[in-house]
Amino acid sequence: MKRTNVSIFIPHLGCPHRCSFCDQYSISGSVKAPSADEVSALLEEQAPVLERSGTEAQIAFFGGSFTAVPREYMISLLESAKRAAERFDVYTGIRCSTRPDCIDEQVTEILTKYGMTAVELGAQSMSDDVLSANDRGHTAGDVRRASELIKESGMELGLQMMTGLYRDTPENCLYTADEFIKLRPKTVRIYPTVILKNTKLGRLFESGEYKSFSFEETVGLCAELLKKFGENDISVIRMGLHASAEVERDMVGGVYHPALREIVESRLFLKELLKRLEPLGAGSYDVFTDKRNLSRAVGQKRENLTRLEAAGYNIRFRGRGGAYIEIAPRLSKGR
Repeated sequence: MKRTNVSIFIPHLGCPHRCSFCDQYSISGSVKAPSADEVSALLEEQAPVLERSGTEAQIAFFGGSFTAVPREYMISLLESAKRAAERFDVYTGIRCSTRPDCIDEQVTEILTKYGMTAVELGAQSMSDDVLSANDRGHTAGDVRRASELIKESGMELGLQMMTGLYRDTPENCLYTADEFIKLRPKTVRIYPTVILKNTKLGRLFESGEYKSFSFEETVGLCAELLKKFGENDISVIRMGLHASAEVERDMVGGVYHPALREIVESRLFLKELLKRLEPLGAGSYDVFTDKRNLSRAVGQKRENLTRLEAAGYNIRFRGRGGAYIEIAPRLSKGR
């Protein structure tokens, strides 16, 4: 059974702060908050489409600070989602994203009453200095407190982090990952900073005061983060912003690529392969991996093969079901 989200964007509405990087119109491509009736209509319309394609979905309120919107409006949206989840078997849960400082006991009681199954916190960093510099309006302590409330209520915890913010460092990002791991979330999203015009970061970037991480630095860092979370059984469910004409139009810097996750996984594969090849020495090898990994193994524009050749390895990738990396010396040409 395939799984997806039916995403409903609530841009800006209710958010008590304008963070340094934030332009929700560019990120969500939406300017109008939906009514409860519009949400009901959307969910009813999508249900048979999902059923025909054999897909289950969670109803996902994204794009803003869901638990900070006017309370009556939030409850009206929750009521629409709950009715749809009870009516249509294809809806398996309800999730939302919100700010760490917009979660308290009363909020979690309301969310669980209406069937919320997962809450994602836009933590962004666990460095108070980075949070302050980017006008987040909350602290790392708020992230810890809200995370515990969500887990205690029985809802699934998701955490979102950004890399390359103003005054950020790779060391800060790795520290954030370590602090996330201590909180035991079920899922994580990793968003390299995209610098948009009409934001504080955009102005700092254009003035020369702020320089984000390079693409190459970000790929290497995200590979470390992906490995770190994977080793701790935390699923990285998103890496990088979704492909968006609005983001591509409005970005002035930072790191954005529609295939970022694949590039990062490819780099991680290369790093592991080089580690295993090093004791064997330079030479010609067949490397077996599952067919699903072959594109990652080769790399975008055959980048991994180029890097391997430069390191003295003549590699031929071959498919083998269930394998990740299995290496066999190639004794003669064509064998």
